Amino acid sequence: MRTALFTDIHANREALEACLEHAERSGVDAYVFLGDFVGYGADPGWVVDTVSEYVGRGAVAVLGNHDAAAVGERADMNDDAAAAIAWTRGVIEQRHRDFLARLPLVVEKGGILYVHASPVDPGDWEYITDLYSASRALVATRAHIVFCGHTHVPSLFHMSVTGKFASFDPVDRVEIPLTSRRRWLAVIGAVGQPRDRNPAACYAVLDDATDVLTYVRVPYDIDTAARKIREAGLPVGLAYRLYEGY
Repeated sequence: MRTALFTDIHANREALEACLEHAERSGVDAYVFLGDFVGYGADPGWVVDTVSEYVGRGAVAVLGNHDAAAVGERADMNDDAAAAIAWTRGVIEQRHRDFLARLPLVVEKGGILYVHASPVDPGDWEYITDLYSASRALVATRAHIVFCGHTHVPSLFHMSVTGKFASFDPVDRVEIPLTSRRRWLAVIGAVGQPRDRNPAACYAVLDDATDVLTYVRVPYDIDTAARKIREAGLPVGLAYRLYEGY
């Protein structure tokens, strides 16, 4: 079984289409969506409908903080993010709200835990950015592997059988064996708004037959995604940052 993992799509239709097409060409069998389907971008309805369709065919999806904000949860956001959520609330339809409102914070199956932020307190939206936050996350669960998003930066952490923690910077299309003697936490990066100075969309593939994880960068039509943001009247900085990947 090869599972594609996507997170932080942020209403970026062009980025999601490119990643889904790449995953399908690569022979992926299953799909996981780790939240933040809306916010920032100009196609929230299309993205939610697409994710909903995949969920209807058996995909896993969890709630992100922007999704929660879009259906009414109080959120601590910067001005651009708050403006995008206010706009999103005005353009999505009831079926989109209903889908987002039904999403769980956490899904755990087969020794793998899927969450948008951290398993320490999933609804508190803690960022995993360093060894300290990663170690807290791994200690908070018995899962062998944790997959999450939220930071928009791809990263990988692991814990040895002796309790030592270390990190690893994933490289595009380089296979990473997730050895059974360690526990792992993988931050997938972002489909719709990367922030690691690489503008290409990011997703990952787990091959559970070999326990190999591969991060994948996919170029997409940034011009169209940025133009849609400007035409929607969203903050222009949300369009410009797509080109820089920050």
